[in-house]
Amino acid sequence: MVGDRGMIRSAQSEGNRLRIGRARDWIFGGILVAAVIAGVSITVGWAPLLAPWRESSLRELLPAICLTALSYFLRAVRVREYFGPRLQGPFVRVLRLSVLHTTANNLLPMRSGEMVFPWLMERYFGHGFLGSTASLVWIRLLDLHFLGLIGILILNLRAPSWFWSLAALFWLALLPLAGRTDRLRLCGTGRLGKVLHLMIEAAPASAARAQRIYIWTALIWITKFIAFALVLQHFLPAQLWQVLFGVMGAELSSVLPFHGVAGAGSYEVAVVGALVPLGIDATTAFAGAVNLHLFLLGVTLILGALALLLPMGRDSASLNGRIDSR
Repeated sequence: MVGDRGMIRSAQSEGNRLRIGRARDWIFGGILVAAVIAGVSITVGWAPLLAPWRESSLRELLPAICLTALSYFLRAVRVREYFGPRLQGPFVRVLRLSVLHTTANNLLPMRSGEMVFPWLMERYFGHGFLGSTASLVWIRLLDLHFLGLIGILILNLRAPSWFWSLAALFWLALLPLAGRTDRLRLCGTGRLGKVLHLMIEAAPASAARAQRIYIWTALIWITKFIAFALVLQHFLPAQLWQVLFGVMGAELSSVLPFHGVAGAGSYEVAVVGALVPLGIDATTAFAGAVNLHLFLLGVTLILGALALLLPMGRDSASLNGRIDSR
């Protein structure tokens, strides 16, 4: 019990102060930003790179903007579905939390933006820092699982075969959809047992809820991939499956061991790394990656600013002192 109280106190302390990255993270991230700026100047040139934007109309970009905004909205729906009745208050508060979390993820270096989620969960809903972090780990695992499914789809677009259908079925079979109740007895004692218990407690409460969460996850990524494919195809002359590979590289940049300020550097490296092996010229791929990244940052800043305008609800202040160890 003493250890559990210490863990809860530690989680509360973490939740009360938000760390937005260490100094060396910002320094390294700044170096990556400078490298991208210099890389564009040396290889493509900023004027030619930005020329397609001057020739584009809002009507051309509006579908991609709306789909990206929809993916942000669906993320909030998924959070509401994940936590269910434990998220008291209006949905607009969940939407604010989700959009600000995504905004921080896109802007802060070394994935430090992920810590915004448990911090806001504590501030807005009184949930414990550790429990919210464990729930976020499950959400990210579902994200990675569906990204794997999209990868199989892209490979099938490249070379259609019955093999990819079997691969998709096998991949779906790996998805754990059972509730957590029957697995609690598997936890041992000690520190590892406490961690396992925390993770199992944070898992979706039932198979039905896990299935609904996975459906929302699928809708999130489908809308985002369509939006980003529309943008990248606008700047990159390539086949659909190649464009989708580029978008996949962009999304997987989040798992790289380094992540610059606003994703600068790591984002472009991931997109170029995905496209060049497919026969896309490196300079062309780099230009497409930078333009896609500019689109992402523009939408991020707009939606993040709008999220700050969303009302919190009348009972938000009473939640700040309430800590749920889950």
